[in-house]
Amino acid sequence: MSGEGYPKLKIRKLISFVLLLLILAVAAVIIVSLVLGYGFPPSWLSGMFSGRMPPISVNEFGFDIGRARTFTDLDGHIAAAGSLGIQVLDAGGTESLREPLRFSEPAITSYGNRCIAYDIGGTSVRVFDKTQILSSIETSNTIVSASLNHNGWFCVVTQGFGGFKGAVTVYNSSGDSVYGVQLATGYALSAQLSYDNKNLAILTLSETGSRITFYHNIDSEEEPAFAFDLIGGLIIDIVYLKNGNILAVSTESLIIIDDTGSSEELYEFYDKRLGGYTITNDFIALHLYDYGIGHQGRLITLLVNGTLLGEQILDREVISMSAFNNSLIILSDKVAFFNKELEEFEASIDNISAAGASKVLAVREDTALATSDNSAVVIRREEER
Repeated sequence: MSGEGYPKLKIRKLISFVLLLLILAVAAVIIVSLVLGYGFPPSWLSGMFSGRMPPISVNEFGFDIGRARTFTDLDGHIAAAGSLGIQVLDAGGTESLREPLRFSEPAITSYGNRCIAYDIGGTSVRVFDKTQILSSIETSNTIVSASLNHNGWFCVVTQGFGGFKGAVTVYNSSGDSVYGVQLATGYALSAQLSYDNKNLAILTLSETGSRITFYHNIDSEEEPAFAFDLIGGLIIDIVYLKNGNILAVSTESLIIIDDTGSSEELYEFYDKRLGGYTITNDFIALHLYDYGIGHQGRLITLLVNGTLLGEQILDREVISMSAFNNSLIILSDKVAFFNKELEEFEASIDNISAAGASKVLAVREDTALATSDNSAVVIRREEER
């Protein structure tokens, strides 16, 4: 071996050794996170990889799918559903998917690299990624809601028939129906499937308040495991957490329900009016209005264990709010950026005004989409100096 080649070989071995240590360290973090119930990926790790997504290079996205448009982030792309169908644009505004169809009341949500779009009051459901339709479902009865889990499995809630007050159908990632529930009591509002595809939670409106019915081991059990009732209260949303618990959002509090049926109030706001909320893997954000004092209220951020992260008093109306990783973005008279401790950042003065926007979508920690029926404007956070 020559004297010139030997140092180069040592350098290559050293680089390979460092890379191996890095890979092992990341693998160890993932394993520890899964064992401790934090889920995958850890928030800092997901932030590291999401930072590698191509930066959004346009100031406005050119969607042309009719009225009543609604938007979601799709793993670095932007997806939208409107009265004339579905459209996906990449970070540079180039179309990667289009599906023409008629939606009377379009709705859309995403999880990871998949989206589900559906027609509230209609019968059409589409599941898709950045470039192709993965499942096309036409229901027999009108759709109330639909949801998607991180494995690509999805639930569709429809109105009841033949004496039933609602129905829930669970589909696997291939679009095959694998489980169904007909509800004889209570009107079904939404359904959520657990991370392991085994447990199903159904939110219904009952004569006495709200009920969440839990079905365990849906591949083998048909009867519900238990039900949680909020007598005299209204639950508006349920979310399966990675540890298997359900987070229920009511008009007066946040409630945690575990897989045995035990419940605890995570955060209560009986003296406030819920103006909006958003839930991420990293934190929960609430906008709470003070009763009888115009638009005065406050922003609250907290962890799923109830730890308060930040609180800020507001005296302006909040039209919409959204979150991405460790950032919270709100739309009021302007778009405002916060971290999860509610420290506020400035929006860039180089961006087009968000006047007339009706919703905000956080697409990066430092980038938001202010949307209306006529525009989808990109708003960026001012770079720190």
